[in-house]
Amino acid sequence: MFGYEFYVDPSRCIGCQSCVTACEECETHRGHSMINFDFIDRSETIGAAAYVCWHCDDPTCAQVCPSDAIKKGEDGIVQSALKPRCIACSNCVLACPFGIPKLIPEYEQMMKCDMCYDRTSIGKKPMCATVCPSQALSYVRPEDIAARRETPSNVFYFGNQKITTQVYMMTPPETRSVSLDITEFIWENPHGR
Repeated sequence: MFGYEFYVDPSRCIGCQSCVTACEECETHRGHSMINFDFIDRSETIGAAAYVCWHCDDPTCAQVCPSDAIKKGEDGIVQSALKPRCIACSNCVLACPFGIPKLIPEYEQMMKCDMCYDRTSIGKKPMCATVCPSQALSYVRPEDIAARRETPSNVFYFGNQKITTQVYMMTPPETRSVSLDITEFIWENPHGR
């Protein structure tokens, strides 16, 4: 769908997991959901977040693939590993800074969100964005997202590593990038919880 972009807004996720179920229906996923769904801090909040593949401009998963099984299309979409080439080594699973690829043991193949290529290649929206009731996952034109108070960003920093993506994350107003550093999340647990 020319002119449409994918937006993820974790602040809108209500935890219904309808995206997870819908993703299983995508023909290219063969009954497996490629949505990464997390509860933010289960002991303290009901907050949840659903994520799709970010489709990096320079995908680490493809860089580390020893059999050249992971390809990025001209449209910027990074596909699941090509079955004839995938050796199920898990390099891509371990290398992705977002933790997106999944090794599916029954197929001995890495699979990941491909933006429902079976749908988007014929002008339909990805399944997850079609069913999301809160628009936490949206596949819309940029002008349709401009009315939101959040700012879309497709620049992520993992420590000093800068990654730009095809998918945008909605961030607080005037935020130009998202910085993620695991050391920010490591904390001492004085209470043994």
